[in-house]
Amino acid sequence: MNRAAGFDNDMYLRTQSEHIRERIERSGGKLYLEFGGKLFDDYHASRVLPGFMPDSKIRMLMEFGSQAEAIVVINAEDIVKNKVRKDIGVGYDQEVLRLVDSFNDRGIGVCGLVITRYSGQSAADQFQKKVEALGLKVYRHYPIAGYPTNIPLIVSEEGYGRNEYVETTKPLVVVTAPGPGSGKMAVCLSQLYHEHTCGRKAGYAKFETFPVWNLPLGHPVNVAYEAATADLSDSNMIDPFHLEAYGKTTVNYNRDVEIFPVLNAILARISGESPYRSPTDMGVNMAGYCIVDDEAVRRAAYNEIVRRYFAVLRDRREGRVDDEAVFKSELIMQRAGIGVEYRRSVMAVRREMETTERPVVVAELPDGTMVSGKASPLLTASSAMILNALKVLAGIDDSVLLISPEVIKSMQRLKVDYLGNRNPRLHIDEMLVALSIAANTDPVVEKAVAKLPELRGCDVHSSVIISQVDEGLYKKLGMYVSSEPEYQTKCLFHGS
Repeated sequence: MNRAAGFDNDMYLRTQSEHIRERIERSGGKLYLEFGGKLFDDYHASRVLPGFMPDSKIRMLMEFGSQAEAIVVINAEDIVKNKVRKDIGVGYDQEVLRLVDSFNDRGIGVCGLVITRYSGQSAADQFQKKVEALGLKVYRHYPIAGYPTNIPLIVSEEGYGRNEYVETTKPLVVVTAPGPGSGKMAVCLSQLYHEHTCGRKAGYAKFETFPVWNLPLGHPVNVAYEAATADLSDSNMIDPFHLEAYGKTTVNYNRDVEIFPVLNAILARISGESPYRSPTDMGVNMAGYCIVDDEAVRRAAYNEIVRRYFAVLRDRREGRVDDEAVFKSELIMQRAGIGVEYRRSVMAVRREMETTERPVVVAELPDGTMVSGKASPLLTASSAMILNALKVLAGIDDSVLLISPEVIKSMQRLKVDYLGNRNPRLHIDEMLVALSIAANTDPVVEKAVAKLPELRGCDVHSSVIISQVDEGLYKKLGMYVSSEPEYQTKCLFHGS
C-alpha cells in the first residue's frame, strides 16, 4: 500500500482562502457562504484525498481571523425527530453546540443560531430556551407556502421578510449546519433579502468539497462521493448550465442542478440580477487544483468505494437501508472497474475465514505488509491485530508479550465482576491503557507505543461487524476500517 500524499494541504489552505476573498470583493464587500459537508472531522475527504487534513476547512476559515463570523442552522423537524449525525453518533442538537464551540475556540464569532421551518414545535421551543441560557442568540425562520417555486411570495414581506434577520458585521459570514436538509441556502437567501431591503450590498456563494467540479465525472474521487451517498437518490452529473454558458464540462450535484433555475430567479428578484450563469459559478471549491499526485488519489478513492460498499452491506444488515442501496453500491463499483478484491485486506480476511471460526481482523501496513489478529479469551480481534502491528512496526519479535496475561485477567475481573460487562475481552481503548502503563517500566513496550502514529492511514478489514467502542478507536488512530456484514454472535442484541 502506497500512502504517498496526493493532495497539498498547505496549497489548499492558501488558494481556497484567496479565492473566497476574491468572491467577497466581487459581492460588494460582504459574502454569505453556504458551507456544505463537514466543517471538521472530514474523514471522507482525508481518505480520498491523501494529504487532506480532517480539520482543513476550519483551518482555512481561521485565515480570515476577525473578518469572519458564523451562523449555525438547524431544522426544527430535526430537533423533533432527534436526528443523529451517523458518522459520529451525535444528535443534531448536540452537534450545533459542538459547532459553536469549534468556532469560538478558533476565534470565529457565532452571531446566531437559526431554527428553520419553525411552526411552534415544543421541542424546538425547549431547545431554544436551552441554548439561550447558554448565551447564544436564537432566530426563527418560518415555512413559506409554495417554497421554493412561489418566488413572488418567497421574495416578499410575507416570505423572507417574515424571517428574523440575524445581525452580522463581518465581510465573510459562514452559514453551516449539523447536516443536510437544515436550510442553509434558505437562510443565506433570507439574509440577502434583508440586506438588499436595507440598501446594503451582499452576495451568496456555496462551498462544497464534493463532487470536485473540475475533475471528470468518472474520476474515482467523484465516484467515491456517489458511493458515500448510495443510500440517497442523488448522483453527480455534468452541469448543463455551465456547458451551455461557457462550452466547458464541469461536474455538479443533481440537486444543485435541479434547483439552480429557481435559485437564480430568487437571486435576480432580490438584487435585480443574478451574478451566476450556472451552479458551478456559485461554488468556490479549489480542492481539485491542489491534487499533486493523481495516481495516489485514484488509489485512495478506489479503496473508499469498496469501503462504502461494505458500509452499505452493514447498514442493510442492521435495517437502515434496503436492497436498492446495495444494488447502487454494486453498480458504482462496476462503473469504477473494481471489485472487493481491490482491497488486499478484504481478501486476506476471507482467506483467514476459511481456516478459523474466530473473528479475525487484518491491516495493511505502510509498506504493504499484512498483519492479522484473532479474537481470544483475552483480546478482541482488533486489539490483537493492533498489538501485532505495533510489534511489526517496532521490529519486536512476535513471541514477546507486550502486556502480561495476568494484567489483562485483572482488567477482565474489573469489567465482568465489578462493572457488569458480559464481554471480558479487552477492546482497543482498554488494551492501549494497559500498554501505556507497561511502557512506563519496559523500554520494549515503549518502543511499540511510539509506533502508534504509523498506524494512521492503514487499511483494515474485519470478518465481523466491529463494536462501536473499537470503531471509535479506529477513527482516533486514523485507520480506515470496514467489515463483513456478520455479527460475532447470533444474539439479537449486539452491544459493545
